[in-house]
Amino acid sequence: MKKVLFVINTLGGAGAEKALLELLKRFPENEYEVSLYVLLAQGELIHQVPEQVKILNQSYSDASVLSKKGKHILNQQIFKRLFVRGAIFKNLGYMLKNMAEMLKKGKLYPDKLLWRVMADSTQVIDGHYDMAVAFLEGGSTYYIHDHIRADRKVTFLHVDYSYAGYSRSLDRDCYLDFDRVFTVSDEVKKSFLEVYPECRSYTGVFHNLLDNEEIIRKSKLAGGFEDAYDGKRILTVGRLTAQKAYDIAIDAMKILKDHGVKAKWYVLGEGELRDRLQIKINHLGLKDDFILLGAKTNPYPYYTQCDLYVHATLFEGKSIAIQEAQILGCTLLVSDCSGNREQVIDGVDGKMCQLTPEGISAGIEELLSDEEKCREYCKKASEKLTAEKEDVLQMFRFNDN
Repeated sequence: MKKVLFVINTLGGAGAEKALLELLKRFPENEYEVSLYVLLAQGELIHQVPEQVKILNQSYSDASVLSKKGKHILNQQIFKRLFVRGAIFKNLGYMLKNMAEMLKKGKLYPDKLLWRVMADSTQVIDGHYDMAVAFLEGGSTYYIHDHIRADRKVTFLHVDYSYAGYSRSLDRDCYLDFDRVFTVSDEVKKSFLEVYPECRSYTGVFHNLLDNEEIIRKSKLAGGFEDAYDGKRILTVGRLTAQKAYDIAIDAMKILKDHGVKAKWYVLGEGELRDRLQIKINHLGLKDDFILLGAKTNPYPYYTQCDLYVHATLFEGKSIAIQEAQILGCTLLVSDCSGNREQVIDGVDGKMCQLTPEGISAGIEELLSDEEKCREYCKKASEKLTAEKEDVLQMFRFNDN
């Protein structure tokens, strides 16, 4: 029986967390004793962890990390942990050095600066594992590297490494010590190896796992849009964060409205930018046109009921939302950025646009006015992703010799 430990930063409703839950299902309980530790001990998906997986957290909050209540709980916990085992003082020099480097580059990433403090102040896990897996960059990777005893250590990257604000100085070159590094796409791998060329021999691509049949089943359940709108529905699914570029999408909706396009744009997701985005929506007179619906337990009926799925982001690793839209046969419009380029072939199974209000609105107008092209893209998108058949656990097996 192999002992395997997975660590992730939080267990909220984002793509990486969903992919982890699907991966955990693939470990046969007669071969593996699988444990899970959530570094910040918070997130609503905790109740979806397979029952055979042992959760190691001594305390836990199932509040969403994106809700107001959840953010309050999370911030309280982070503040308390700054002083556990003197973590903030131990890492003060490290934080000041990396803060200076970030400021030189013109952007500060407070969350990245605090990940090592969180890793050093969290619950101590005793014991030894055959394999320890950090399923996300940042805190979970630092925790596995610095504090867990295991024969093999594996880590995952879900984002464009440099674009997301990471650096070798921030990591303290920890990736050099892992036995295997998995990225979720070729684009993410390329970005990572530009910074860590020494890791080439043990870096591979491990695509996010999804249960296609379960997604299709859930899409047929009751739910979806509740208004009686009879125009075109545009859908976006994703957290309300800067990466998702909703401010540009709102400007694009303003152009569509000015052009007389009969459409509404709905967004499923929560995040720290909700209030700011709602102010902009109201200011532009788009209260009834660009609608923030919040996070949904079952978003899949919305996919099947929309006329167009738009994913206009600054950068991506590999988007779970795009994969879900493809499984459900949506017409796709995506921004031309890393990650998206790997998932959508422009003019074949979707359309790519520039990340500007004009580029997005022009792409939307073109697709909404061409039903034949939309049907063609829908067909190609639904054919693109087939059910996972390969032995994904083979990727985790090592030759002990």
